Amino acid sequence: MSTPRIVVVGGGAGGLALATRLGHKLGKRQRAEIVLLDSHATHVWKPLLHELATGVLNSSMDEVDFHGHSFTHHYRYQRGSLCGLDREKKVLNLAPINDDNGHEILPARELGYDYLVLALGSVSNDFGTTGVAENCHFIDSPEQAKMFQHDMINSFLRYTDPSQRQHPELSIGIVGGGATGVELAAELLDASRMLRAYGVTPNGNQKINVHLLEAAPRLLPGLSERISETVREQLEHLGITVHVNTAVKEAQPHRLLTSNDDVINTDLNVWAAGIKAADFLGELGLTTNRRNQIHVNTTLQSVDDPSIFALGDCASCPRGEDGTIPPRAQAAHQQATLLAKNLIRTLADKPMAEFNYRDYGSLVSLARYDAVGNLMRSSASKGMFLEGWLARKCYASLYRMHQLSIHGATRTSLGWLVDKLNRYLKPRMKLH
Repeated sequence: MSTPRIVVVGGGAGGLALATRLGHKLGKRQRAEIVLLDSHATHVWKPLLHELATGVLNSSMDEVDFHGHSFTHHYRYQRGSLCGLDREKKVLNLAPINDDNGHEILPARELGYDYLVLALGSVSNDFGTTGVAENCHFIDSPEQAKMFQHDMINSFLRYTDPSQRQHPELSIGIVGGGATGVELAAELLDASRMLRAYGVTPNGNQKINVHLLEAAPRLLPGLSERISETVREQLEHLGITVHVNTAVKEAQPHRLLTSNDDVINTDLNVWAAGIKAADFLGELGLTTNRRNQIHVNTTLQSVDDPSIFALGDCASCPRGEDGTIPPRAQAAHQQATLLAKNLIRTLADKPMAEFNYRDYGSLVSLARYDAVGNLMRSSASKGMFLEGWLARKCYASLYRMHQLSIHGATRTSLGWLVDKLNRYLKPRMKLH
């Protein structure tokens, strides 16, 4: 009997944690071949992309190289992009890989599987808003985050010369008052402070205007009203202009047009309003919702094919009679843990367990200024409200927990020590 092959498509938070766990449980013992497929060569934890976008995070130090990681954790990495699926033959169609100059590195090819896990995460949803694709930055990937950081530094430099300025003061518009938009707004203020400290912007009085726009009546509509109001008060205290009940109907070069016909002048625009799964997921022949998320049952199997699973932001998993699991990093980690157990049980001809989501609370970082959130939530309790020093420490621990799931205790501890040393040895901000 041939060794079964489990292919995990997507090396994000859930996919990489799953491949790591399966590598140790099955790959190391040669009970299954574990393959991780991703179009990128490295992994960066998505909740940190707003720090990468402002230069606070140095990707060369915090990214995970799939080739090296796969060797250590007993799975096989393949670089490629999924573009088609033949469920009858159990074959994935992979698009060719080109270099930066458009030259083909790897041709189009096929990859067979016995069990397939789709863990492709999500991308920003512009809802078809006019001009967004052409005039707004997205921060869905490390490449997009680095592109924004490059344009941000150039914008700061441009404002040192009055003849190059678009507006009297440098202005950045962020559309979307969810966690990404809120955290990015605070990081931008901190980034402007550090750029002045490093002499990138020699005018010490140069100001930055950050406009945060949310179509809902309050920021962070998915979290409690107490967290929402605390975050808004903190942002406004920092000098960020918060616009609620404000939808954007068009993005133009250097300005945003709202549904109220107001004009907000900007130098840079960022779109962080809403998410969806990648469009091509709706073309694979699997049942999806209007956001291209794959419908799965409580065992995380596709409702169309028991050998295909999905987890994280690209999956629509039922929760109760009418709800679905929220697209959050903690949900993806919990699903990865369950799915590893279910795949192991499947290979042993044992019944699979059902996914039961536990909400451990939410934390929102406001850069070095503050953090706000709650912990230990349950269906009967709103949890413990946190802000200040303790909330910042708890927020930082979330990344360490992710590192623990993909590196283990020893490497995570060593990584923590290296990070502490680098705070004294290297600049606090990446400046190129």
